Amino acid sequence: MSKTTVAIICGGRSSEHEISALSAGGVLAGLDPNKFDAVLIGITKAGNWVLLPNDYPLKIVNGLLPTVDDKATPLVADVHGFFVDGKAIKIDVVFPVLHGPFGEDGTIQGFFEIADMAYVGSGVMASAAAMDKSFSKTIFAAAGMKVAAGIVVTRNDWKSKIADIEYPVFVKPARGGSSRGTHKVKSPLDLEPALLDAFIYDGKVMIEKAIQGREIECAVLEADGQVQASVVGEILIDSKFEFYDFEAKYLDGATTVKVPADISADASAQLRTNAIEAFKALGCSGLARVDFFLTEGNDVIINEINTLPGFTATSVYPKLMRASGIEYMSLITALINTALARTNGTLGN
Repeated sequence: MSKTTVAIICGGRSSEHEISALSAGGVLAGLDPNKFDAVLIGITKAGNWVLLPNDYPLKIVNGLLPTVDDKATPLVADVHGFFVDGKAIKIDVVFPVLHGPFGEDGTIQGFFEIADMAYVGSGVMASAAAMDKSFSKTIFAAAGMKVAAGIVVTRNDWKSKIADIEYPVFVKPARGGSSRGTHKVKSPLDLEPALLDAFIYDGKVMIEKAIQGREIECAVLEADGQVQASVVGEILIDSKFEFYDFEAKYLDGATTVKVPADISADASAQLRTNAIEAFKALGCSGLARVDFFLTEGNDVIINEINTLPGFTATSVYPKLMRASGIEYMSLITALINTALARTNGTLGN
């Protein structure tokens, strides 16, 4: 039986370039070699496409995060496929592990649609809506889920909108990721610096009421035509961190995930139900990680949904699926099979 050729695409122009490279290393190592052949494609920080060798270093070495080499073999990607030196590379399915803008926001999914390429993950609309938290919050609220109160500001109008803010609040880019540009703000004096930093990552920023609650996450997987939710896990953060920021997530090793979360069976069931509801409300495909707050009064408040969650060794999504009985290699195989079924296609093909 011939193997399926999977193009793993990583890097990209977003601030999550390095995290994407780490995720690609995970997926590359987790592919079932009996079923799949891998082609590793990188997108440089400048936006150039390159072909990388399958032994390309995609791990943290001496505290340094991996990046895609500008000097790697140039690759042309267009609606006819992928080409190196004018020669086509046969690809059956794409596994994009591009986090953030230009990867997780529907843009590259649109390219795959036009090129009629099967790809892992959500389609154009679901990706775009999930990436822009100001839109996904509206959809979640319309579906009956609780969301944090807040406002949306831009570089031009924020000064006219902040008079009635009650602190503490969270300031975060509407279309950011990995908590870059996100700040917990406790007083008016700290608001402007937080906003100015957030605007580095996005021209649209959200100011939300800080929710006092435990951070609970749930993985969702679409496989064999069914959508299932994992057991839920709780993010436990070293007390020296104010919240689950970039360093706590990736660099410091100060974060642990308690799986399953030490919460009531009723709360767990509600979280899992809401995770599937959120997945379906946005029209997601393949996979997503849904992040919630659980208050002392057992209110479930949805924070956000990630349509391409990290696949690094420390990533929450694979851990939650593993705890639910689906090992890493089986998970990757299921995602590829779902992609080949083209449930995310605009034309339904």
